[in-house]
Amino acid sequence: MNKETSNLIHGRETYVVYYGPDFILKRPLPTTLESEKPKWLAKQIRTKETIDLIRSIGNPRYNIPEMKFINDQEFQILEERAHGYPLTSELFKTVNPRQRYEIIDGIASFLVDMNESRQISDLFVHKISEDIKFNRLTKFIDAKMSKWFTSDEVKFLARIRDEVGTFEYETRTAWSHGDLNSGNVLYDPLNSQLSFIDFAEADYRFIYRDIFSPLQIELDIWNPVYETYTKLHNKSLYEIPSPRNDKLRTIMKYRIICVLLRRIIKASDDLRAPPQSNKSLENNFNKIDFIRQQMNNIAYIESAIKTK
Repeated sequence: MNKETSNLIHGRETYVVYYGPDFILKRPLPTTLESEKPKWLAKQIRTKETIDLIRSIGNPRYNIPEMKFINDQEFQILEERAHGYPLTSELFKTVNPRQRYEIIDGIASFLVDMNESRQISDLFVHKISEDIKFNRLTKFIDAKMSKWFTSDEVKFLARIRDEVGTFEYETRTAWSHGDLNSGNVLYDPLNSQLSFIDFAEADYRFIYRDIFSPLQIELDIWNPVYETYTKLHNKSLYEIPSPRNDKLRTIMKYRIICVLLRRIIKASDDLRAPPQSNKSLENNFNKIDFIRQQMNNIAYIESAIKTK
């Protein structure tokens, strides 16, 4: 096997080197302190446990690249390489109807397998505002937003903030991927292979978090994924509401809105008042446009998810 050191990929904690056509080699970032490397290694070991667990199910609807081995002494991980491209909305639009159906089926199958691979908790009441940095959202709306947005826009986001702040619902925790976005889900149109990668954030999370994740929102497939999920899941484990259930649709609405609010909060942190340079000014324009788009997306979700 010839080692390829091109296409080096850096993450928050790890860098990846393509190791031939079918494998990747992972290591801690060169800046990682020696004292932190054992923590990095422990995280990889936990990740391997999750990968091995899901791979053992052997579901042909999706692919999980195998973590081949962990070199404890040199802090190296050898994994199978997931072929394909990030599953963005642009890619999803180019595939044929059969492949779209298979993608939706594959995502729902993966979610069911993850959630049901370990024990699921009993129902409890959850306040959804705890899922976002609510204080930062309030600070932006009350103290900064009027500098760049109209009074109607401020009122709109304040109303959404107030609704999210008081919304509670019954939910469960289940074993979840925790980071489902287009960068962690790859699709190869040539062989119709759907691959899930990066299980470092896998943990017990609220069951609807992965079902209405950034991936499904970007692809605008949250409703068919949920419908498929309800058909595939093991009904003897717990009951899950119908897609037409009003309580479920309200949960769906606010779970999706929370994803969009996280984007607004992150973008608002980068706004500068006043901007100190032309670059800062350009950054402000870009962030303002981005926030407006997220508010448009929230308005779309409100109109698309009707409840009584």
